[in-house]
Amino acid sequence: MRQTLPLLLAGCVAGPALAQDSNTWSTLQRGLYLTRIGDCAACHTVDEDAPFAGGLGLPTPFGTIYAANLTPEAETGLGGWSADDFYTAMTEGQRPDGTRLYPAFPYTHFTHVTRDDSNAIYTYLQNIEPVRNRVPEADIPFPLDQRTAMRGWNMLFFEEGQLEPVADKSDAWNRGRYLAEGLGHCSACHSPRNVLGAEKEGAQSYTGGVIEGWFAPSLRESDGGDGIGDWSDDQLAEFLRHGRNDRTAAFGPMAEVVEKSTRHLTDADLEALVTYVQDLPFEDAGDTAPEPVAEDDPAMQTGSEIYATQCAACHGMEGEGVTGQFGAIAGSSLAQSENPLTVVRMILEGAKAVPTDRYPTPHAMPAFGWKLTDEEVADVATYVRNAFGNAAPAVGADEVADVR
Repeated sequence: MRQTLPLLLAGCVAGPALAQDSNTWSTLQRGLYLTRIGDCAACHTVDEDAPFAGGLGLPTPFGTIYAANLTPEAETGLGGWSADDFYTAMTEGQRPDGTRLYPAFPYTHFTHVTRDDSNAIYTYLQNIEPVRNRVPEADIPFPLDQRTAMRGWNMLFFEEGQLEPVADKSDAWNRGRYLAEGLGHCSACHSPRNVLGAEKEGAQSYTGGVIEGWFAPSLRESDGGDGIGDWSDDQLAEFLRHGRNDRTAAFGPMAEVVEKSTRHLTDADLEALVTYVQDLPFEDAGDTAPEPVAEDDPAMQTGSEIYATQCAACHGMEGEGVTGQFGAIAGSSLAQSENPLTVVRMILEGAKAVPTDRYPTPHAMPAFGWKLTDEEVADVATYVRNAFGNAAPAVGADEVADVR
């Protein structure tokens, strides 16, 4: 059976061994699907020839945490774990020996996962090829390296338990909530965090957050130009399914989310996720809505010249872009994000879209860090954030230097 499971990772059909037991085959199929919803491979797979063997270093403000080996290897993986052990880790953040997990493993979201779904994931992982890979200990300074400290953190920031359906919402909305808040853990990237690394909730939930050196934009609609809440249902669904729509393309960590997770969603689950995200509360920018930087500002003038010579060939002289190929800058929520991190990083390093069935040839944006100074990057970033009807805070050379 274990010899056939790696084929499933590529979406192939089952071999004869699986076909002999339809119940097992169904559970394994569902377990694979659920690991994809959870984007588990993104953190737990370093070598595609050794899926889920762990070892990826996850950078956090407190140090580096290494993703666990999820294969059924007895000494370094989950070979000695029971279904109960796995469910406890998923929903309580605790290993069989009582060791507390760090919330880089998002048990704060997985606590909402049902026992049936946890069992299906466990069954799937127990039937993949075991790989001996001893993952390094977390590289975190004292006293945070003492995992007993997580008891206090959990008391402050962790609410254990499953989600109760909201009676006045549709079945699709409730399913979308389960996907987004549970296995999908969308707010883990798209929400800001406090000084102790916990997600900010309530009015600040889904208003954007920094992840792996990128800024994940707000998923809410805003009167400040930030956020993707003004996208249509079809635009959001196309982005999640195909990694591209008529407004932008997925890149950075989100490209990996599309590649390994959202493109595999069933039509019903995709519709449910879109339903929930599109119903997130409106973000009122109030008096904080930015005014555009004046056209005669020196940074805008220099940025305009750089844009005309380096950017306009793809993005258009008026920032209109090319539908389905090069994203429009005019009206772009990404360009107008309060945090300019992603815009600056794209200018410095470039970006590459993700290949999908509809768009098998990904487009790429070249890097300009090798040819532009920090001041020039800051100027052109300020320009694209404030030209074409956009409005966002100016970018300083010191910010660019930090990213570089």
